[in-house]
Amino acid sequence: MEYRLTDFLPTTKKEVELRGWEQLDVILFSGDAYIDHPAFGAAVIGRTLEAAGYRVAIVPQPDWHGDYRDFKKLGRPRLFFGIAPGCMDSMVNKYTANRRLRSEDAYSPDGRHDMRPEYPTIVYTRILKQLFPDVPVILGGIEASMRRLTHYDYWQDRLRPSILIDSGADMITYGMGEKTTIELARRLSSAPDSCQFSVVGSLIADIPQTVYLAKETDIPGGITPDDIMLHSHEECLRNKRSQAENFRHIEEQSNMIHAQRLLQAIGDQYVVVNPPYPPMTTQELDASFDLPYTRQPHPKYKGKRIPAYDMIKHSVNIHRGCFGGCAFCTISAHQGKFITCRSKESILKEVRQVMAMPDFKGYLSDLGGPSANMYGMGGRNKAACEKCRRPSCIHPAICPNLDTSHRRLLDIYHAVDSIPGIKKSFIGSGVRYDLLLHHSSDDDTNQAAREYTRELICRHVSGRLKVAPEHTSDRVLRLMRKPSFQQFYDFKRIFDRINQEENLHQQIIPYFISSHPGCLEEDMAELAVITKRLDFHLEQVQDFTPTPMTVATETWYTGYDPYTLEPVFSAKSPGEKLAQRQYFFWYKPEERRAIEQSLRRIGRADLIPQLYSGFSKPSTHADHRTKQHTQEPRQEKRGRPRRHK
Repeated sequence: MEYRLTDFLPTTKKEVELRGWEQLDVILFSGDAYIDHPAFGAAVIGRTLEAAGYRVAIVPQPDWHGDYRDFKKLGRPRLFFGIAPGCMDSMVNKYTANRRLRSEDAYSPDGRHDMRPEYPTIVYTRILKQLFPDVPVILGGIEASMRRLTHYDYWQDRLRPSILIDSGADMITYGMGEKTTIELARRLSSAPDSCQFSVVGSLIADIPQTVYLAKETDIPGGITPDDIMLHSHEECLRNKRSQAENFRHIEEQSNMIHAQRLLQAIGDQYVVVNPPYPPMTTQELDASFDLPYTRQPHPKYKGKRIPAYDMIKHSVNIHRGCFGGCAFCTISAHQGKFITCRSKESILKEVRQVMAMPDFKGYLSDLGGPSANMYGMGGRNKAACEKCRRPSCIHPAICPNLDTSHRRLLDIYHAVDSIPGIKKSFIGSGVRYDLLLHHSSDDDTNQAAREYTRELICRHVSGRLKVAPEHTSDRVLRLMRKPSFQQFYDFKRIFDRINQEENLHQQIIPYFISSHPGCLEEDMAELAVITKRLDFHLEQVQDFTPTPMTVATETWYTGYDPYTLEPVFSAKSPGEKLAQRQYFFWYKPEERRAIEQSLRRIGRADLIPQLYSGFSKPSTHADHRTKQHTQEPRQEKRGRPRRHK
């Protein structure tokens, strides 16, 4: 289908004029290229505002050098500027775990590296405040959301205050921002035109899921016994244990239906974090996905490749939220742990839109979500969920209140696959095999899990099924909030049996992480031996990267488990991290000498013959040939298929 320029949200003065608008209500500045698709945050917020009747434009990847003409070209908005820095934290997007420049920026045309600054939230806001000091600047997206309170910044190796302090912005809308942004626009629209903007004392200070700065005397309602008073920023700078203690409250309140307000002092003011909205309903989520997206990059990118778009253009996201609570992942911190499912009708409508694309050949690249197989799952007793503080519904064990039936998800698969023209729907999102192995008290739930497992392997895998055991040490896995490695053995046996029964020749591709908090060099050596016995030459590997607002990052920085306050070792120096990472590639001849020396140094020379007895060179069998492939830290990444947490 051919789209006109006016089918997209405007990005230039000319495009605004084509709509007949004299002034805009909201102007969004995005660190990503503008792709008008529900997987990209700026497009979602822009389309949500448009549907509510507001005149909105997007300025994608503005030039932050020189005379700032990109920041001036659309003038002054009636309500506010919005900062949407990108689908990923800018520093995760730009640098590897070793602080090296990534090979490409997946959210920029042709993968260019020079289209966004480091910390665009801060850079864009400072420019706008210089040019338009009296216009509100509202921060959104994962960069601001995960930096809303005192946080550790791995790339600067220091503790930083709320991004409101560093940027000079007026407010943060954290998490998924549709409801918050609309309420903010509605209230600002009702304010008198002559009113000098201020969050404090205004109509917007009590909007859920927002963050702002206030003097103690200006905090709405004052400080009450119901508020949670975090350790001050200054105290966290002095005492790492205080930072660890803070994080437990932050994570718990981010995942509660009835959360409390958080307050953190910094200097002579407070960062005020209002509790989040309840999870969206199916109807609300459908409405977000059913907005009139063109599902294409803006015409300004014609002839240019945007890697993230190429990866998701034939995929469909079927739910929001993740209850895994993995220690190193920000998805639940951003989307919440409660699952909101799209209706079958909404999913099928989007599938048909994908089918109408001129380059669609009958194959959906992913029919999934933050986790592939959490669709339709939630607490049976909702009253119990409303009181729950657990950050994970499946760690340390699957909650007995959790309905783990795959029946509704199977119904979605069957409905999609029955559409004429769909040749195959792949499940590209990661699968939680612990949900497949869970033995429920309900026989139909167990039967549905068996049916799902067989159907997944036989009909939805493109030769390689990706799963994420993450490690082989149960001690490390407990710190990761992941199930015992025994469950991987159990799942692999089922996978191999079904492949044999169905005469299939598929691979199971496991993901692993090195240098995670609690992981010792000996643990990595044993991982090498165990994966060798399984005949794996690992390709999907990742060196742990501390990203803001994860329990693993707080443990790594502070040296304490935030929930037990027990000391935890972390490999931090380049030498320590390399010593762990090398075991992923034990089969490479050039790594053998260093590994043998390391094993002798740590007193585990007994593992040398287990790794190298009878070993001369890597297997050349196609099923076992692999390449080194470093994965990105798991974040809420609109615009890219999500590997499982």
